[in-house]
Amino acid sequence: MAGSNANPKPANFAERELVITRVFDAPRELVFRAWTDAKHMAQWWGPKGFTNTIDQMDVRPGGAWRIIMRAPDGAEYPSQGVYREIVPPERLVFTNTAVDKDGNVIIDGFTTVTFADEDGKTKLTLETRGVAMVAYAADYLKGMETGWTQSLVRLAEELARTNS
Repeated sequence: MAGSNANPKPANFAERELVITRVFDAPRELVFRAWTDAKHMAQWWGPKGFTNTIDQMDVRPGGAWRIIMRAPDGAEYPSQGVYREIVPPERLVFTNTAVDKDGNVIIDGFTTVTFADEDGKTKLTLETRGVAMVAYAADYLKGMETGWTQSLVRLAEELARTNS
């Protein structure tokens, strides 16, 4: 996994790494823009049925992002991070941290997304790592693959709407 976040892994806490690859029927400039434009990001980020408020999206190295995901039951799941590397339209590297309502870190994460041209389509590779910083967050990590998979399905739907 490229890069590392500064926070050490707590003893006896869960850690999860994933690599997911998908091919999207859209040019990579559009797929990259869907990851870097708040209007697009609000439409697809998070699991099925979730809505999003983009509080901050400063897409530059050192720039911060903050998204509040709302579950269908109204529960809020804030996440935030800092962009570490941006190479349009090839690569995004950022920290991703889930926090509780008081801003305490519950999952410390790091994500790299690469975008490769594949005959007019885009091969996206997502490499992500999460470390539970509190015991109850280990259950959230169990759902990490499902959450990202559902987000990428929603991304494909957003790209279809935008690319048509």
